[in-house]
Amino acid sequence: MADNPTDQDLHGLLDELRTHSAESTWVEFKVNNSNPQPIGEYLSALSNAAVLAGRPRAYLVWGIEDKTHNVVGTTFRPREKKKGNEDLTTWLLSLLDPKLDFRFHEVTYRGQFVVVLEVPCATGQPVQFSGERYVRIGSSKRRLKDHPQIESELWKRLDTTPFEARVALDRIKGADVEELLDYASYFALLKLPRPASREATIARLAKDGIVERNQFGSWNVTNLGALLFARNLNQFSGLRRKAVRIVVYEGSGRVSAVREKIQAEGYATGIERVVEHVQAVLPQKEEITNGVFRNAVHVYPEVAIRELITNALVHQDFSVSGTGPMIEIFDRRIEITNPGTPLVSADRFLDEVPKSRNERIASLLRRMGICEERGSGVDKVVWLTELHQLPAPVFKAMENATRATLFGPRAFGDMDRADRTLACYLHACLRYVNASPMTNSSLRKRFGIDKASSATVSRIISSAHEAGRIKPYDSLQGRKFAKYLPFWARDACLV
Repeated sequence: MADNPTDQDLHGLLDELRTHSAESTWVEFKVNNSNPQPIGEYLSALSNAAVLAGRPRAYLVWGIEDKTHNVVGTTFRPREKKKGNEDLTTWLLSLLDPKLDFRFHEVTYRGQFVVVLEVPCATGQPVQFSGERYVRIGSSKRRLKDHPQIESELWKRLDTTPFEARVALDRIKGADVEELLDYASYFALLKLPRPASREATIARLAKDGIVERNQFGSWNVTNLGALLFARNLNQFSGLRRKAVRIVVYEGSGRVSAVREKIQAEGYATGIERVVEHVQAVLPQKEEITNGVFRNAVHVYPEVAIRELITNALVHQDFSVSGTGPMIEIFDRRIEITNPGTPLVSADRFLDEVPKSRNERIASLLRRMGICEERGSGVDKVVWLTELHQLPAPVFKAMENATRATLFGPRAFGDMDRADRTLACYLHACLRYVNASPMTNSSLRKRFGIDKASSATVSRIISSAHEAGRIKPYDSLQGRKFAKYLPFWARDACLV
């Protein structure tokens, strides 16, 4: 249902809900019971039951009798209801884990005041209220832990239903799909001719899981469709926080933000504008060509920025609520953060085949040429930082987040031991995946320093070896022509 449904929308919904039996686990009817504690328990029970019933949403309705479904009206006014000194909605939200984007709707229906509580289905894990998980069994609300078979089935469904396949917005008319999704971009990016009719157009979108036909003869927009092609993610209540946020700070800390932008378009349609905006606010330097012409050159390689932003979008964990991809720009660095700890160790981003939580998103973006087919994005980032002789990028796994940091130009003499050791390790990784061991000569070239600095580079190699980041190509090799591999390399048969 739309975020701000009309009275007509709500009338149609209530007409449909009243056709379901009292045993429907995802619908509950009440008259005047407005005790906050049971409402919170119903939020948990209905959200979990919706998963088991295969429904994107569940509903708790006041003003309709449970057994007869007669419309009698209610005295419950959720906007006026308090729990202690807190508004009801705020109090309920504080005790839910994970948080739910539930909505109260008020409407006059068949001459009576009726309240509809719209409850999204659980995602990622069962919903609990005040530390307890509930579920609906028939017409009864029960503690989930008392029904282990149902609990096991719930976890199974949560684990096997990809986030991309879940419903972002349901019961949408065909004419409204075009208002919500920029599907012209879908055809342009895939280099497909657009069908002549609306019906054929939407049917083609359905083949890629952008939309799906529902039992009411209308359409549901999936999370995949909304995340990639939404004209405005704010129109999808459960995905608002997944819009890309770009923040520019003054100096090197987060004390003073001087500019902020939220790119609310879907990822496929909006990534070019994200990259353009980031490039526009980044520092530039002047280079003189042919001894005469001054050209503005970006300090950070655009391709590296694009790769890291795309990685952040594709590999984020959508079960982490309340946050989304963020790009933070400081005087001398860029930090790109996505929700969720990585599925691959941060030390192995460069060589491991990437594992994506969101394969449907990744697959469609690959077909559109937006992300890498073979997972070589990080290789490209490291290669570009070496080509531009920038400090090595840092990849870091944090609690519920993954961050990639690009640094601005820094002279070799200004790099500390940690900077040089990391650069040495990533250089060894890059050489290894390109079937060549690292040498003193190759590392000197990476740092842009001459042969006279060989002893300095040898000390960097020794430090990286002592830190366990690299290992000798051959345990019997001499020092003069020594070769090195990253610590994780299984063999030395490279050349």
